[in-house]
Amino acid sequence: MQRRVISSGSSFEQRYGYSRAVVTGSHVYVAGTVPIMPGDADPPTDAYAQMLRCLEIVEKALAEAGASFENVVRTRVYMTDAALTDDVMRAHGEAFASVRPACTGVVCGLLDPRWLVELEVEAVLE
Repeated sequence: MQRRVISSGSSFEQRYGYSRAVVTGSHVYVAGTVPIMPGDADPPTDAYAQMLRCLEIVEKALAEAGASFENVVRTRVYMTDAALTDDVMRAHGEAFASVRPACTGVVCGLLDPRWLVELEVEAVLE
């Protein structure tokens, strides 16, 4: 099996031994993506803006893999509070309205208390 790894340059990837995305055959798996900001600045404080940042990071990884949002078949959205659903999923809907991937939403704790949302994506290359 051939596999290609894609890095976003986050220090977490090197420290914890994972990649932002892995491409195997026609499949692209994008790791759980949180709103990490350039220079490790604080993330936005609102859920909508955090989800937009997650989508930016995911979009860049997909592009490097030769894919786009149009290739996404599955998303998993992790939120720290169900009350954030409307804001988080509004951003999700803006990105995936025409694609309509299978989507799972989960309420859970995240590793950094500043993070309100995390996004995981799977895509298929044509």
